[in-house]
Amino acid sequence: MTKRTSLKLTDERQLLLDRATEIVANGLDDDPPMSVVLDAALTHLVESKENLEDVRDRYPPQEVKDCCNTSVLGLRYRTSIESRWR
Repeated sequence: MTKRTSLKLTDERQLLLDRATEIVANGLDDDPPMSVVLDAALTHLVESKENLEDVRDRYPPQEVKDCCNTSVLGLRYRTSIESRWR
């Protein structure tokens, strides 16, 4: 990953940020800064991957896939977890 000093907000990215802000906000009057929303989203992504790794050997692959599969983390049977971003 390269470090950049700015973040281009496409319409799709802005929509995702707005939806994530609603999840992170502590009520209708709360307007958390973007850095807090991004921190929460990144933490969730890392924890989701760790949670998937933790249950791979305890549950049948299809059950894990049906329960935990998202557009960000994909479970490929029992072989790997991969990011679909880029």
